[in-house]
Amino acid sequence: MRLGLQLGYWGAGPPAGALELVVAAERAGFDAVFAAESWGSDAFTPLAWWGSRTERVLLGTSVAQLSARTPTSCAMHALTLDHLSGGRAVLGLGVSGPQVVEGWYGGPFGKPLARTREYVSIIRQVLAREAPVRGDGPHYPLPFTGPGAVGLGKPLRPITHPLRADLPIWLGAEGPKNVALAGEIGDGWLAIYYSPRLGPTYQQWLADGLCRPDARRTREEFTVAASCAVLVTDDAAGEIARLKHTMALYLGGMGAPGQNFHADVFSRMGYAEVVTEIGALFLAGRRDEAAAAVPDELVADTAIIGTAEQVRAGMARWQAAGVDMLIVGCRDAGQVEALAAAAPAAPLASPLAAALATD
Repeated sequence: MRLGLQLGYWGAGPPAGALELVVAAERAGFDAVFAAESWGSDAFTPLAWWGSRTERVLLGTSVAQLSARTPTSCAMHALTLDHLSGGRAVLGLGVSGPQVVEGWYGGPFGKPLARTREYVSIIRQVLAREAPVRGDGPHYPLPFTGPGAVGLGKPLRPITHPLRADLPIWLGAEGPKNVALAGEIGDGWLAIYYSPRLGPTYQQWLADGLCRPDARRTREEFTVAASCAVLVTDDAAGEIARLKHTMALYLGGMGAPGQNFHADVFSRMGYAEVVTEIGALFLAGRRDEAAAAVPDELVADTAIIGTAEQVRAGMARWQAAGVDMLIVGCRDAGQVEALAAAAPAAPLASPLAAALATD
């Protein structure tokens, strides 16, 4: 089981001790470090800043939001980070949700699958640098000839030669069509909530994309990276209780009523009634009650919590259910070391990471 450290996105300010965690993750044998963005800090700068103190770990965005940048701008960020890190960048992309896209970025949320397909196509053109970049789709036309255009736009090639044309692109996806799209056009799938109990279902969604004639990867070449709360502890009940507050936030507060993609994930797991209750309580401002309404089994379905032996067995179960990498948050360097020690196999399974480790 490969391990990735999730730094997440910032709250009111930069998180304390992040550099210590990043250095500890590389020292402990983690495969990657990831940073996220919401509507505050961005995903690329922390990777460049803290990642400069590392030599081996992959540096991934989990996720960079499509609407935050045009596809060519996103490609510029990715190829710059890839050069600075010596070929360690992983571009994780996601559509976010309508509240963020329309409320923060000021763009339309509609047609997320079509937008993703166009976006990735343009990024791959930039990275290939075989010809001037063009966009023929309705969402990201290049050159732009729409209202307000002066007619002087011309297709361009990036001035900077990308280090790798095949810089990996992993898609954050939660529903069956999104997961299939990741399998078709991506190099990996970033699963925010994954349950081994539904592993065969997820693998079928993925296969729907991987089996297409023009799919980029086979399953053996493709990476399934699942976010997971993994905690080595003798107080499993206490940790589950603490995680319920985070679960209530994502189920009740990270989306609009009737369109919360995280809530949909848990509804598909069989928790539709409790998801509705949690959402109503959270939106009513009764957040402690919303957290209390989260069942223990809902947390246990998507987390690995227990003694070192129990965590090792849990990781093996997730691996058997189709997960190649667990993306975990850690409070301190001790927790990083505990998770690395509990992993059931050497984490350096990635050919790229293994090659970098031996350079």
